[in-house]
Amino acid sequence: MVTAVGLDRDTTWQALKAGQTGIATLEGMELEGLKTTFGAQVKNFDPSVCMEPKEARKADRFVQLAMAASVQAMDQAGITEVDDSYRAGVIIGSGIGGMITFEEQHSRLIKRGHRGVSPLFIPMMIGDMASGLVSIRYGFRGANYCTVSACASGGHAIGAAYDQILLGHADVMISGGAEAAVCDMALAGFANMKALSSRNDAPEKASRPFDVDRDGFVLGEGAGIVVLESEEHALARGATILGEVTGYGATGDAYHMTQPDTEGRGAIGSMTQAVRTSGIQPDDVGYINAHGTSTFFNDKVETGAIKKVFGEHAYNLKVSSTKSMVGHLLGAAGGVEAVITVLALNEGVLPPTMNLDNPDPECDLDYCANAAVTQDVEYALSNSFGFGGHNVTLCFKARR
Repeated sequence: MVTAVGLDRDTTWQALKAGQTGIATLEGMELEGLKTTFGAQVKNFDPSVCMEPKEARKADRFVQLAMAASVQAMDQAGITEVDDSYRAGVIIGSGIGGMITFEEQHSRLIKRGHRGVSPLFIPMMIGDMASGLVSIRYGFRGANYCTVSACASGGHAIGAAYDQILLGHADVMISGGAEAAVCDMALAGFANMKALSSRNDAPEKASRPFDVDRDGFVLGEGAGIVVLESEEHALARGATILGEVTGYGATGDAYHMTQPDTEGRGAIGSMTQAVRTSGIQPDDVGYINAHGTSTFFNDKVETGAIKKVFGEHAYNLKVSSTKSMVGHLLGAAGGVEAVITVLALNEGVLPPTMNLDNPDPECDLDYCANAAVTQDVEYALSNSFGFGGHNVTLCFKARR
């Protein structure tokens, strides 16, 4: 992981367990005129940790973050080469892609005309370039593409990679999500549609999922990458297995371009599919890493969907939203939250939902409010929902 609270997996995980936030007043930007002047930026990131300087200059920030997280994941996996490069692939999601590059190059177009636009503009901007460059780095010639489903992109990428292995097409897949859209265009667009929190006087308290005083999400950036393998392949090479993907659900709301179905039918469907394809019962699930955006509609709709899927067991579940600390990473959210869910299962520590001081009466589940919970859980879900009515749920099993 690369997030606003850490440049690697372990630093991020320790910060999340401690309830530390990476949300603060924006740095390196002109704040005058912005309705929202804070976000969850990745600070002190140096792309040279994972890319040659010349290569990094040709890559948008979201690609740099994806590469850094991919290198971490591959180093942890201990994979240096594969027997058949066509049985190893890369699927990395991004909801927006190179928006920073787009904004910079548009400015050059206005100031200098068509000749001022970089010949690298298109390859730096397009969302598939993270998966493309990661595949080049490792020589993986299997399935290679980008999932684009707004804030469900990272979750869909992992689900698609899981399917590649289940279908027998691959033994190894690098997958997850990356996003770097903390820029004027994104901040203006989200703020003008009233999706962002405007708690400028207390940014560290701005992301408050399930709290009655929530007023919108906090824009974040980062990347979360996993290495998936068939169990046979992982055991044969003596891999350290951190967790198991057991199920995957993907649905559409068919309701509204930005608002979730008020009845939660898409979320109900994706969670139900993930449980069913895992071959388990709803009562076997002990933890849900919620989409939990800190927006009025999402939090109460997701809560209602969880209650409809799990019935009375919903009140025995632990639920949390780590967006309260790292912000909403858009297309990277599903990747980062998948890593967090696996670590929670592996360690038996469930991260908190911070800033949950005054729970919304319609949000009445156990959200691990303001403190991590130590509890062994065998199965956990990770939810991601996106504009356009996209819903994805991944089910993980502990492998301690």
